[in-house]
Amino acid sequence: MVDGPFELVIFDCDGVLVDSERIAVRIEAEYLAELGWPLTEAEIVERFMGRTEAFMDEAIEAQLGNRLPPDWKDQFHRRYREAFAADLAPVDGITEALDQITLPTCVASSGSHDKIRFTLGHTGLYQRFEGRIFSGHEVANGKPAPDLFLHAAERMGAEPARCAVVEDTLYGVLAARAAGMRAFGYAGLTAPDRLEGEATQVFQDMRQLPRLLADAGP
Repeated sequence: MVDGPFELVIFDCDGVLVDSERIAVRIEAEYLAELGWPLTEAEIVERFMGRTEAFMDEAIEAQLGNRLPPDWKDQFHRRYREAFAADLAPVDGITEALDQITLPTCVASSGSHDKIRFTLGHTGLYQRFEGRIFSGHEVANGKPAPDLFLHAAERMGAEPARCAVVEDTLYGVLAARAAGMRAFGYAGLTAPDRLEGEATQVFQDMRQLPRLLADAGP
């Protein structure tokens, strides 16, 4: 549990700042079916949401092996970009929440810097976090390991126990707990009961976040 006020609020990106998870899961279900591995959107959420791109790539390669076309990763990226360019928006209520949060903030996402820059830029959120963005590509182990959140806290000069992490996936919440941080689990696509647990506040309306952060203090 956090002893004293927060020094830093660490935001995941996909599904927390930008409403990209719904789009990505739809694209993944469609393309994986074409490749020969039909999974429901619920199965994709369970298996992959919150994990690194490398984790998902390894699982696809293990399942499909030499049936994969040489350019399958490029096809995924092209489809993501086209869908994001057409439909991506900020998570409902996030701009109102950010306007009310006066604590230092940063972004710590499993995605690459290029992806984070694209999605935050497309939704008008990039300037709110410019210079305070950390990628899972910078650390050895992805979520649910604590590496990324500990890296972000160190770079921001904050004590892990004084950090709040806003996440929308089980793996992200587990990473926050492993880092010794308070987790705020936004139940967007993930069922609320999947996020519940020690040192975790689950919520479903992003506009509630400023009050939840304030109430979690001493």
